Amino acid sequence: MVDVESFAANGYVKLEQAAPRAVADAARELLWQQLDVARDPTTWTRPVVWTADLTGAGPFGTLAGSPRLADALDAICGEGGWLPRRALGNIPVRFPVHPPAEDRGWHIDLNTPGDDGAWFVTNRPHTLLVLTLLSEVTIDDAPTRIRAGSHRDTARVLTDEPLDAVAAGALVDAASASRPVHHATGAPGDMYVLHPFTVHAADEHRGSTPRFMAQGPVLIRSR
Repeated sequence: MVDVESFAANGYVKLEQAAPRAVADAARELLWQQLDVARDPTTWTRPVVWTADLTGAGPFGTLAGSPRLADALDAICGEGGWLPRRALGNIPVRFPVHPPAEDRGWHIDLNTPGDDGAWFVTNRPHTLLVLTLLSEVTIDDAPTRIRAGSHRDTARVLTDEPLDAVAAGALVDAASASRPVHHATGAPGDMYVLHPFTVHAADEHRGSTPRFMAQGPVLIRSR
């Protein structure tokens, strides 16, 4: 059962074991094969390496098509209120390398398509964000930071004027600065569904094991 009240209060909900751990482990193994990175920690030089699942093949499709995720989205958006995903999308792999990447600013994701195909931030979002954990993520393993309840602050400051990522990030960061910070920790196969207005940020990796996590939008069906 999805805790819709928690989603409404905090701007996100965690789905424990939304997919079997073995499926997430299999996806992570395939991602290691895609990365141009050895598994020897002494060779790691980049704090973030980007890869992606664009096909939904094998375990990726099982994760994207999780029945538990579908139930959660039905509860949040209404049955039929969202469009099924075919793949997991972008997957930043974060390594315990110093200095950390300078990509840890508070923001919300671009949520509104423009007429020219570019995406912007407005108060009329077309997407929710799904985080899919593909490795064990503790507080030290660069979990996504979430400002609980910040979707309410964002709703107060956004308008229908399209903003780029930088302008929107500065606006929602200032508006939500007093909110408590939660962390998207968990086990492989856990997922988080974030409200489109929930302010979040990457974190520095303070652990020892690379963090694999997919971050992809779910489109809200037009009414």
